[in-house]
Amino acid sequence: MKVVLSTLNAKFIHTSLALRCLKAYSEHQFDIDIAEYTIKDPAMNIVSDLFSRNPDVVGFSCYIWNIEETITVVNMLRKIKPDIRIILGGPEVSYDTEQWMERLQDVDFIVMGEGEETFHHLLTEIEGDGKFHMVFGLAYRKKREDRSEIVITPGRPKLNLNELPSPHRFKEDIPHLASRVVYFETSRGCPFSCQFCLSSIEVGVRYFDMDRTKSDILYLIENGAKLIKFVDRTFNIKRDYALEMFKFLIENHQGCVFQFEITADIMRPEVLDYLAEHAPPGIFRFEIGVQSTNDPTNLAVQRRQNWSKLVRTVTKVKDSGKIDQHLDLIAGLPLENYDTFRGTFNDVFELRPEELQLGFLKMLRGTGLRLDAEKWGYIYMDRAPYEMLGNDLMPFGDIVRIKRVEDVLEKYWNAHRMDHTLLYLVDRVFPSPFDFFQLFGDYWEQRGWQKIGHQLEDLFSRLWSFLTAIGKGDAAVLADEYKDKLDLDAVLGLMKYDYFLNHNYKPRKIWWDFTMDKREWTGWMKKLGESPEIVSTSFAALGLQERELHKHAVLEQIPFDLAAFLETGELRRDRHTLLVMIYALGQEGSKPKPRPFMVALEPAAVQP
Repeated sequence: MKVVLSTLNAKFIHTSLALRCLKAYSEHQFDIDIAEYTIKDPAMNIVSDLFSRNPDVVGFSCYIWNIEETITVVNMLRKIKPDIRIILGGPEVSYDTEQWMERLQDVDFIVMGEGEETFHHLLTEIEGDGKFHMVFGLAYRKKREDRSEIVITPGRPKLNLNELPSPHRFKEDIPHLASRVVYFETSRGCPFSCQFCLSSIEVGVRYFDMDRTKSDILYLIENGAKLIKFVDRTFNIKRDYALEMFKFLIENHQGCVFQFEITADIMRPEVLDYLAEHAPPGIFRFEIGVQSTNDPTNLAVQRRQNWSKLVRTVTKVKDSGKIDQHLDLIAGLPLENYDTFRGTFNDVFELRPEELQLGFLKMLRGTGLRLDAEKWGYIYMDRAPYEMLGNDLMPFGDIVRIKRVEDVLEKYWNAHRMDHTLLYLVDRVFPSPFDFFQLFGDYWEQRGWQKIGHQLEDLFSRLWSFLTAIGKGDAAVLADEYKDKLDLDAVLGLMKYDYFLNHNYKPRKIWWDFTMDKREWTGWMKKLGESPEIVSTSFAALGLQERELHKHAVLEQIPFDLAAFLETGELRRDRHTLLVMIYALGQEGSKPKPRPFMVALEPAAVQP
């Protein structure tokens, strides 16, 4: 009996841990292949590939991001192979399972919940006597004389994790480890009860054997893994366990990067101190679900969160400079209106996370919030991803507005294309970060930019268009409120600096009008080549002659003391700056970073 385990990943670089767990558990008895695709792959291509494998049984792992595309594949597969046995599993079909069986008549079985043992038992019965009523955790169709009846068996007891074989030892995965994300679990379950999350349904946390976990991680690293993402719902729930794992990873990382979901307000100070002292920069990434800072909201969704301790953790981690942090927000939770969400956004942005993910509530099957949807007046999409469309306090119009915030937040802050500029704007010009992103998002949509693509220079020129509209008193952007605080010369100088920092090699074009005439530019090139000490000793140490400067350097004048601003935040106009950016000079690696140098000038002496 030929078995193919399949899924449609969100991206090509993703891999399915679930499929590997199922194969590892059953491959000793059955001929099992793994076939992974993406949600962007044409259904015809997927079906053609599955057909070429000639399976007797095919199983699909289903999630909110792939269920509708999977259904299309299932329907086509049933038509071309009428006798094939089709099995679905995964969190998306583990709840409201009878409804799925009714909707998807082409599906023979649904494995509910933890799947290793159930799937193996099901394969045994498919190959054997077909006593499906003996398989716990299964939905199937029982044929009567005149009809087909849906049968759902009792749930299966939780597995002993220490009896499960490793899903990380397949030789066919080794060639792809360096270019794909490896998903890894050290535990299953979650100790919390957040009513919007599927993890709240399973009570308790179970751990895999520590020695096996370490052995698997070493195997992956030694075979080329570059990014391992731990899928544990709360990696740091046990202090001693988390600390031992952090120590192990620090000692054995070999350049591999590790990403964790942590609960920040329970992170112990001694763990933070250890990470601050010992973690190499860049090998750890923390994902922290804040979701809301509104106390009534957290109470309504049974979410315990100590904001002051969370701030302590995030601040300490950020101050260490060792670990990037990804903080999550959810718009549309109960008792959160537009104004309180604005407060949540500003609270979290104040922490300056490397990434701030603004998501929208999804009414997941099986969650308490979906069961109580009527209580809060929720309306939401009937099909995946079940995103909320409004509730009693946040109507659809507010959701649409916040989506504009999400759009420009992702393009500008999370992409880190112009941090110096954005921080100047949110700290000194606009009433709050949320107000800046909202107004800019509104302006972005008014211009129809959400319908077209963009390159790097487009992002800069579009922000400049928005800011100059304010400077001109454009009523469309409520300009009068911010006009007096907006110093366009200062902003333009910072935008130029940010633009240059975005290039690994000397940029071929700029998005602003270059005002330095050729004679002045030539004069500076000559002077910098002859007297590099006027810049700095480190610049002089480069030993650049004029010809090399023409090849590696760009020049720009900034109408304030840029070095002083970057160091102290003070905007001094008693000195100007000649910005000298050096590119691709004497640096190893595929992505050499630009090197900025600054010459402070008297305003009257801007020429060499």
